[in-house]
Amino acid sequence: MIPKYNEMYKEVLEAIKNQKEYTTKEYKEIIANKLNISIEERKKISESGGNIYNTALSWTIFYLKKAKLIEKIQRGVIKITQRGLDLLTTNPEKIDNETLRNYPEFNEFINPKKIQENKKIEIVEEETPQDIFEKSFTEINKILQEEILEEVIRQTPYFFENLVVKLLQKIGYGTFKNSGKVTKKTNDEGIDGIINQDKLGFDSIYIQAKKWDKDSTVSRPKVQKFVGALAGQGATKGLFITTAKFSDGAREYSQKQHTTKIVLIDGMELAKLMIEYNIGVSVESVYEIKKIDSDFFDEIN
Repeated sequence: MIPKYNEMYKEVLEAIKNQKEYTTKEYKEIIANKLNISIEERKKISESGGNIYNTALSWTIFYLKKAKLIEKIQRGVIKITQRGLDLLTTNPEKIDNETLRNYPEFNEFINPKKIQENKKIEIVEEETPQDIFEKSFTEINKILQEEILEEVIRQTPYFFENLVVKLLQKIGYGTFKNSGKVTKKTNDEGIDGIINQDKLGFDSIYIQAKKWDKDSTVSRPKVQKFVGALAGQGATKGLFITTAKFSDGAREYSQKQHTTKIVLIDGMELAKLMIEYNIGVSVESVYEIKKIDSDFFDEIN
């Protein structure tokens, strides 16, 4: 029988406690053997079409990572942290979600700062099954946003600039061939990319793309400098897109611009757009919620 995601925390930590780096394929095999999960069970598919063991284990890894008990070295490679080793030295009888709540990073993820401190998320009994489904869908996308952002940050700045141009084209800006381009790495005068919205280039969007740490902040002076670069190009439309965050001052300044339209997109907004327009993601499962077709029954009557 395949354990639930929160029943494999201890086994995962014990399986990788020698501090080596493990690929996804390696730790899946080790943990399945440790838990005596048969080859047949490892292949079982859920009603939604996903592999049951792989899905459960991926959530186990994700929550351990949020508690900083393991770390992601690169895509598909994990390693135990010193915190994870310290937890194992206490020889816990079991490791579950309550254990993970001892770590502030995990609590911050479960209960964001916007929620009152020490208040656990509760499922209201009055919620309909569809309400619960929608909340779960939102939570899955929130997690996916964070993983996408981490992956983007691991790429090169040039990759990021090309990604931004591709995303804008997918959204619908500059739909004809060669409508978007990344500027040369040198002498770009503060402009990283250009989208021509018409073939003759009468209407263009100028882009600045900054791949920074997701916890860093783009301040007002950075946006002011970008506005200056746009003025130097005679541009009226600018997009400042980053993997970081924007300060309140930066957003207020952009909203005050009248001669030049400035749009700011931060890391989480970028990830959300990538999900919406299927850039860097693929569909894992599709669920259909159906209801009675009253017209069908009325027609027969």
